[in-house]
Amino acid sequence: MSRKKEINSALWKRLQPLSPVVKPSLQGGRPRLDDELALNGILFVLRTGIAWEDLPQELGFGSGMTCWRRLREWQAAGVWHQLHLMLLAELRGAGRLDFSRASIDGASVPSPRGARTRVPTPPTGASSAANATS
Repeated sequence: MSRKKEINSALWKRLQPLSPVVKPSLQGGRPRLDDELALNGILFVLRTGIAWEDLPQELGFGSGMTCWRRLREWQAAGVWHQLHLMLLAELRGAGRLDFSRASIDGASVPSPRGARTRVPTPPTGASSAANATS
């Protein structure tokens, strides 16, 4: 298998400041996988839907478990939230966000022809109990 990156170098340069700085362990051990390679491994698994342990080593993105741990570390550090906000700001600035199908409260959805249709709210336990006693 040839090594094909999921993200290009220009995008990585914009994303790199979001990744947390990790000091090397004083105990030694295996060197930490580069964050760019880990991100490419994460995106490969998410794009293809394969299991983490099935990430092909030939791609050079590290092991699936290493990528999964990095995903978990970055989630705890808020990296994904920051990345989401950064990409939204870039898309908004470029006029590439389409809010025509967005709903502020989730209570209504657009129909294919553009008319607004009210979505019924499912009854909660309390409201269904009140209806049963009436």
